[in-house]
Amino acid sequence: MPTIEITATPCRHGPPLSRPVAGAVIGFALAWPGQEHGVFWISGDTVLYDGVRRVADRLQVDVALLHLGAVRFGLTGPVRYSMTAADAIELATLIRPRTAIPVHHEGWSHFTQGRAGIEQDLAHAPKEIRDTFHFLEMGTPTTVPS
Repeated sequence: MPTIEITATPCRHGPPLSRPVAGAVIGFALAWPGQEHGVFWISGDTVLYDGVRRVADRLQVDVALLHLGAVRFGLTGPVRYSMTAADAIELATLIRPRTAIPVHHEGWSHFTQGRAGIEQDLAHAPKEIRDTFHFLEMGTPTTVPS
């Protein structure tokens, strides 16, 4: 069995100073022997901020599992607690993964941007970024380039 190296990466579940309300979150980069194109990165339930942007400076990312959904709560108004599709496009432009997989965007009422909205925003992204995004279908295995 190969050894998997796990590195914690920055996350923030909301605007600055939201941690006492929203709680602590974390992302993960997974690396194992034989990887040729970089790590498998799980963004974590985060907004896009400089800590997440700096992942591009520290890691070569092959596959990025990106938590989206543009989470908002009525109590806090327009404040977001997870990334939008526009954020994911910006992040993918920085980290340049070969594959980006949007997750965490449907199923709860606090998600304000589901798959249709994400796909609509992706339609306007540069082709080289748009082509990296792949949606998972429930129960259907998805193969990513090796």
